[in-house]
Amino acid sequence: MARLLIVHHTPSPSAQSMLESVLEGARNEDIEGVEVATRPALGAAAPDVLAADAVILGTPANIGYMSGALKHFFDTVYYPCLTDTTGLPYALYVHGNSDTTGAVRAVESIAKGMGWERHRPPVTAVGEIGRAEGEACWELGAVTALAALEQAERAGKG
Repeated sequence: MARLLIVHHTPSPSAQSMLESVLEGARNEDIEGVEVATRPALGAAAPDVLAADAVILGTPANIGYMSGALKHFFDTVYYPCLTDTTGLPYALYVHGNSDTTGAVRAVESIAKGMGWERHRPPVTAVGEIGRAEGEACWELGAVTALAALEQAERAGKG
């Protein structure tokens, strides 16, 4: 079975709304053969990443950067996962009150350094989460679950 790992820092109602939409898409009943594992960024560890066929990262934009919790996640998994997760598909969603540019840039820089491959452009939202943002997050979850399935099949797991 394929495994989609969702690593998130969800300190606000807006970030929670985005996470819930991502989860709804990832757990879509039309997608079979994908286990969805959700971990708070401060609780996710290298074994979670090593077992994943794709990863979705979720963070607020804090002071022009990703959250400290997501940075801690990367600090924790970087070296243990560096050589074994090359080519891992990943996706990103970010919520900010005024801007998300720095957070997106930071996450993409680290993911690129790990050899991960961005599966889709990030979903970003500033301010209130509306229907369009919710739908974009749902789609991000669903499409990345399918990417996990494809990755597992390539690895001979499916």
